[in-house]
Amino acid sequence: MELTHEKSEFARSPTLQTVFMVEKFIDSHSGKYKKTELFNNLPRKVMWQTFQVIMEYLENIHKIAYDRERYIVYIWNPALVAKYRNRKDLEWNAK
Repeated sequence: MELTHEKSEFARSPTLQTVFMVEKFIDSHSGKYKKTELFNNLPRKVMWQTFQVIMEYLENIHKIAYDRERYIVYIWNPALVAKYRNRKDLEWNAK
């Protein structure tokens, strides 16, 4: 009889603390590392699959981007968002 291991989605679900740790590290080292280098230099070890989920999440919510050479850049600017969020002449499209 062959045993199969069903992969749980929760096995790769990062904690909020881990997401914040990665985001803060990227913010502090913006433009310095490519993906694998960033992973290897994190202050705490994270599983690669979990790291991938975090990176995809941060990219999807527009907090990080990759430059032409694939270095990770922190692009989130809360002060700029606050400035434009209150403008009545702009319409926010939630996509």
